[in-house]
Amino acid sequence: MRRPKLSPGPEPTFVSHDVTDAKRYYLDLQPSPVAALAVVCGGVERMRPEYVVERRDFPYFALELVTEGAGTLTLKGRRFPLIPGVIFAYGPGVPHLIRNDPIRPMRKYYVDFAGMEAEPLLQTTALGQWQALTLADTHELVALFESLAREAREDGRLAKSICEALLRLLLLKIRQRALSKEGRLPRSFATYERIRLHIESHYLRLPTIDAVAKECHVTPMYVARLFRRFGRTGAYHFLLRLKMNRAAEYLLNEGLLVKETAARLGFPDAFQFSRAFKRIHGVPPARLLESRRL
Repeated sequence: MRRPKLSPGPEPTFVSHDVTDAKRYYLDLQPSPVAALAVVCGGVERMRPEYVVERRDFPYFALELVTEGAGTLTLKGRRFPLIPGVIFAYGPGVPHLIRNDPIRPMRKYYVDFAGMEAEPLLQTTALGQWQALTLADTHELVALFESLAREAREDGRLAKSICEALLRLLLLKIRQRALSKEGRLPRSFATYERIRLHIESHYLRLPTIDAVAKECHVTPMYVARLFRRFGRTGAYHFLLRLKMNRAAEYLLNEGLLVKETAARLGFPDAFQFSRAFKRIHGVPPARLLESRRL
């Protein structure tokens, strides 16, 4: 298996730079050729509007899970839509083209891995047939991606072994959660997808879930029930997270002041915005900016 060349900077050349708000880890960029399974690197990224990845080959196997936004994927000549809940894989000798929707930029988790058991394990899931899968409930998968990132950053002898175990569990969960191409989804899932897409497309101007429900021609109670069932999160929390993720980009990448960010997101004052920001990110925006300057 080919080894990636390292760039002059701290990141390998296969890592895309057309992203914002990226949180990555690098665990083992030179895995042993006789290792059973090894986590190479991974993380979570939000795509820039111009994001496009086109490769004829890749040195490792990769899993990617879309959690926000939209795009398209072409795997070995087959085209798939990318929306939240879609997971896909590729690897050595698998041509792939990933395009971002510039109006609804994607956010996705990924993990790259290698080893003698890598391909056989992937083949136990439908992803090994090089197709994208739609999952009705991804909160457990997101938690596993987050756990991989957390353990990979631990400075300990067991980090690689723990990450290997988490990757095996992730693949098992994909087998458990995968839905057939015919779709065993309940009819209400389509309504949930329609409402979630509406929120993702218009969250900057939507102040409340009541406004969401009115525009989607359903009741606020039904919206809440759909998100509890399929999203495993509150509908308002989903809306607020989108707003606060964008707020972090305004503050860190565009240099806006707290009051300017609050106004752009439709908050009546900086105090209410700061409370909402802390609710999602754990720290007030002023603290985040202070830590960035250190």
